[in-house]
Amino acid sequence: MTGAPAPPPVAEDTIVRFPRGIRLHHDRVRDQWVIQAPERAFIADPIAAEILQLVDGTRPLAAIIDLLAERFSAPRPVIARDVLDMVAGLARRQVLAT
Repeated sequence: MTGAPAPPPVAEDTIVRFPRGIRLHHDRVRDQWVIQAPERAFIADPIAAEILQLVDGTRPLAAIIDLLAERFSAPRPVIARDVLDMVAGLARRQVLAT
């Protein structure tokens, strides 16, 4: 059985980006963030939206984690776990590329 290769593991030094044709968009009518992809869309919950707005294809996840921990005065290990888990899940779905 063949399929898409598994994405590389996600770590704090990983730099992620939205692949071509996929983008984060704010739907002003519904006041929610949506990940738009060819023939599919995902509604980003508020936490995911905060993370995904910082994905720029140049910043490593460690920098995103640091920004979020500072912004929300939250423990960095908790933020790191949540960010790494979410990014790994979206990479498996090919919504984010590493």
